Amino acid sequence: MSDGSGRTTFADGYVVPIAGLLALLFALMAGLTARRALTGDPADVVLPVACLLAAVAALRVRQRYAAD
Repeated sequence: MSDGSGRTTFADGYVVPIAGLLALLFALMAGLTARRALTGDPADVVLPVACLLAAVAALRVRQRYAAD
């Protein structure tokens, strides 16, 4: 089942809300681990930065599917 855009119509209703929730979850995880990263070892910065990048990637996916 396709609508001509190359995506299946089944995914249209689920991608935007799930990507939004994932972005919120990753941003929350980045915020919760930021204090430990700022006061701890410099290697502890990797986790909040990775969560932040994942949140941005989820937002980009959400924007891509919400625009159509």
